[in-house]
Amino acid sequence: MSLSESDIQNIRALSDKFTGHMLQQRFGELAKLYTEDTVVMPPGPTVTGRSEVQKFMEAFPTLSKFEFQIQDIDGHGDLAYVRGSYLMVMMPEGATEPVEDRGKYVEVRRKQADGSWPIAVDIFNSDG
Repeated sequence: MSLSESDIQNIRALSDKFTGHMLQQRFGELAKLYTEDTVVMPPGPTVTGRSEVQKFMEAFPTLSKFEFQIQDIDGHGDLAYVRGSYLMVMMPEGATEPVEDRGKYVEVRRKQADGSWPIAVDIFNSDG
């Protein structure tokens, strides 16, 4: 069974929440958008588990801009993927000017009994 339009809209809404939580540094709320056993694969070491994702995000530089461009959402049954690109403007510790980062990402999402679609696997990296 393919994803319903409702499923796709729910996934898009969670992506919008992700952006808001990241910009407003609500890392506890951000971590709730991931499954308990999530695996996040940023540049560098893999981060496993919701609580470790929260710690990873808390250590992230402050963002002044964060945008997603979803390019594709598809799936079957209780699994979906989201593919897209991002733009972040951040102020890393010790930097004298903001740094812009553009990149791409893939998320694997698993539908829960309540109809939500948290992120089970998140992979992202810079273009540069």
